[in-house]
Amino acid sequence: MKNIYIIGTGLIGGSLALNLKAVKPKAVIHGIDHNEAHLTDALNLGLIHKKAEVEDIEYADLVLLSIPVDATLNLLPRILDLLPPQGLVVDMGSTKTSICQVADAHPKRAQFLANHPIAGTEFSGPKAAFVDLFKNKTNIICDLVKTEPKRSKEMIEIFKAMGMSIRYMDAVEHDKHIAYVSHLSHISSFMLGKTVIDKEKNELNIFDMAGSGFESTVRLAKSSPDMWAPIFEQNKENVIETLNEYIQNLNHFKALMESDDFESVRNEMRSINHIKTILKGIS
Repeated sequence: MKNIYIIGTGLIGGSLALNLKAVKPKAVIHGIDHNEAHLTDALNLGLIHKKAEVEDIEYADLVLLSIPVDATLNLLPRILDLLPPQGLVVDMGSTKTSICQVADAHPKRAQFLANHPIAGTEFSGPKAAFVDLFKNKTNIICDLVKTEPKRSKEMIEIFKAMGMSIRYMDAVEHDKHIAYVSHLSHISSFMLGKTVIDKEKNELNIFDMAGSGFESTVRLAKSSPDMWAPIFEQNKENVIETLNEYIQNLNHFKALMESDDFESVRNEMRSINHIKTILKGIS
């Protein structure tokens, strides 16, 4: 593997580049980004070796797509068209069904690996990249049987060398599950932030009273809308289903308080405390 091209040199792409420099020290890491400032930062920070253009992918052994999922949908067919016979394209998107459908329609489907590392922060851009981003994280690979085995095996070994554990599922299953544990979390954070911002217009001291609990809960509200709005669009049906369930639980909790049934409130919270055991088991 000599020539690696990373499309999107932000947090995910930049962190991938840092890891690949360690895992594949003889490879040349090329960066492609529509944001010229990001590309220059990535070069100056030592994340990539060279700047490149999409047309250069005809020389690629590996192409990593770390761009918003709507951009992946539009660009993936062109990348596959340009890809040489030895090449592999791997995407990092948080949705999989729509992207896999696009790949399935291409004659080079066997040269595509549908992938989602469960890793990230609320920050973006090359300056946010760091080498330990993927350490001890889960990496989900979807529809593995559709990728040529030799290519997928080498990529899986690279992910393991980055410190990730690998899980496998189909694209539809992935999108349903990720709506609960990721997409709903971001919406909750954005809407809590909105609620407090709206209230702050009339109560200027509200942020002076905000503690670490508030800060940790709204952390995800600092995430990039350009990345997350397309995710919600592509996973619309699953996200709406999770929102309906979430709103139902909020309304139930509200009704208990309205009826002064605080014993039930306590019991609800006590039963939900079981989440501590679940999260401890997967941390």
